[in-house]
Order: sequence, then C-alpha cells, then structure tokens
Amino acid sequence: MRTSDYDYPLPEDLIARHPLPRREDSRMMVLYRDGERIEHRAFRDFPTFLHAGDLVVLNDTRVIPARVFADGGKIELLFLEAVRENVWKCLVKPGRRMRVGAVVQVRGVSGAVEEILPDGERVIAFDGAVDLDAAGELPLPPYFAREVEPADAERYQTVFARERGAVAAPTAGLHFTPEILAKIPHAFVTLHVGVGTFRPVQVEDLAEHRMHAERFRISEESARAINAAQRIVAVGTTTTRVLESQGLPLTVREGSTDIFIHPPYLPRAVGALLTNFHLPKSTLLMLISAFAGREFILRAYAEAIREHYRFYSYGDCMLII
Repeated sequence: MRTSDYDYPLPEDLIARHPLPRREDSRMMVLYRDGERIEHRAFRDFPTFLHAGDLVVLNDTRVIPARVFADGGKIELLFLEAVRENVWKCLVKPGRRMRVGAVVQVRGVSGAVEEILPDGERVIAFDGAVDLDAAGELPLPPYFAREVEPADAERYQTVFARERGAVAAPTAGLHFTPEILAKIPHAFVTLHVGVGTFRPVQVEDLAEHRMHAERFRISEESARAINAAQRIVAVGTTTTRVLESQGLPLTVREGSTDIFIHPPYLPRAVGALLTNFHLPKSTLLMLISAFAGREFILRAYAEAIREHYRFYSYGDCMLII
C-alpha cells in the first residue's frame, strides 16, 4: 500500500474553520459496508442507528491550553507531555534558537533545554510549575488558518471532556450534546491526542511509517461495560485505536499505543465507527479505510465533496456500519 493511494482533492471552501451554531446540526453520511450503500442523514439521527446490546464508546480527554508564547514573544512552545515534575516535552519555533542549554522564560518561570529528540521535540526542564491555564491558549489545528476565538474555548472541547492531556480534540465527539448522550448507552476511555495526528505521512511505502505513541487509560467500569456489549460503536479514530490495540476482552490498564491501522487490517473489537472527514494521505483516512475499504471510502469522500459536506475538526461526520 502506498501513501498516494489515499490522496483526494479538496476545495478550500469545504474546510470548516468555525463550528456550527449547534453541535447536533452537523450532517452525517452513513456508509453501509454490506452493499457499499451511502445515505445522507443528520447527526441528530445517530441514536436511531443503535440496536439492543450496543455500547457507544467515547474519548473523554480534554484539550489543554498548550500553545504558549515565551516572555518577549519570540519563542512559541507547544507543551506536548509532562515527562516528570516541571519537565515537559515541547515543540518549539524557531528551533534554531532552542539548542541544548538554551533558556526560555514563561511567566517568569525559567526553563532550559535538556535534550533534543530525533523528531525535533525538546525536553525542557523548568525551575517551577508552568501555569498553562494562565499562560497558554488552545492549540487549534493548522488548517483553521486563524487565531483562537472566544467560542473555541467551549466548542473545541467535547461536552464530556474531563481528563486533561490532549493537544487536539477527539473531533468525532464534538457533535454530541448532553441530551443526546442521555439517550444512548455509553462508556468512556481516555486517549490523550498528540500532535502526531496532524503530521503527514512522510514515506510512500506504508510499511516504513511509524506511528506516534499516545497515552491511554481504561477504567474498570468501562472495561466491564465494553466486555458485556454485543457491539461496540466507537466514536472517533482515537477511541478506535485504544480498543483495537487491546482487543477483547479488555482489561483495566494504562499505557500507550502506536498501533497503525490500515488495509488489510481487520477490526477485532469495534463493530461500527463514527468519525469526521479526514485530511488526504493521513493515517486517519487509512484507518477508516480498514473499516470500509479504500475504494468505498474514496467514493464516499468524492460524494461528500459534491454534496458540500464540511470537512475536518469542525466539520460533518460519517457513520460506518
């Protein structure tokens, strides 16, 4: 399989750079794998596709205000992950100013670069706690091509977000409202979405691609509910990666996964998948192709473009059943 097999042309005006006024007003394209049929519905219809014994599993990670400009405004940092107390793995711009030993100040807290990792991330040790809530802002996806606006504080989080640690939202969950959640049987897992979700695949041969690792947690309560379900309906590719990396029956655990799902992978835990529309040549597009087949997915994307669906994080969704 080649990366170029997952390319498609997308008109710029179909990238959703702002959310709809109401979460539940998104459109929902339904893909029936049996017969490769496509149906156009609204997300508010989602509960009608559930059957007795189904369980909807969602990712309850919460996006942290990880984008920080250092004192003086010349260095931009993206706080990715706490390595240990007051030590963070960060992306920095411009990198040439942040060599090993370089010092940066964030709200008076001093940090020094300890190490530069192979992919360019910096390990920075601070001499105190960095208050991201005071110093940072939400790291919006680069394809928004705009600065953070007040509405993003609410709308770039799911209504069930509670476990802090992500640098990107689990966007398939953005469509849900408390009212819709109350109608459906559901459980939560946690996977902290990393910056790798935006990184393009750099190789043509998929066998050479290495996925970024992301941290996850499965609670005892969720494991019990998932193991008892007759069919798992995963909300988003992040939830899918957790469940497929562990398989069934689930056990209670914390860890990380770098699973790379693409054809000819056969899902072993997830029976149906709700997802947004993804970037060309992305690992997310490859993942959903493992569920419905590459040719069917690309045909569905072409129809979504003709029907003017809204793409990416604030866009419409697709239900694969």
